[in-house]
Amino acid sequence: MEYFTDALKNYANFSGSATRQQYWMFILFYVIFYICCAVIDGLLGMAALETILSIALLIPSISITTRRLHDIGKSGWWQLIVFVPIIGGLVLLYFVCQPSAASNQYE
Repeated sequence: MEYFTDALKNYANFSGSATRQQYWMFILFYVIFYICCAVIDGLLGMAALETILSIALLIPSISITTRRLHDIGKSGWWQLIVFVPIIGGLVLLYFVCQPSAASNQYE
């Protein structure tokens, strides 16, 4: 949970880097909270909580992904590759799964 709250505290920080563990723990808690909201929304018959959660965590998600890409020596702009159909998401997944670079320009 500490990694998730740290990511929320640094939501406006697009510099520096984030380790694989920091990134994936943030994603894990994001998915857990999203599933909880989806269950509650399903029981209530609406989709308000899912939407609110997604909007609230949009900027922190972009921020931590940018820092994760910095950790492997890539620019945060590589996130835009997700807009390339089919291949883009796979390439971004490959990037965030790579081990940290020894040293790079973003440290």
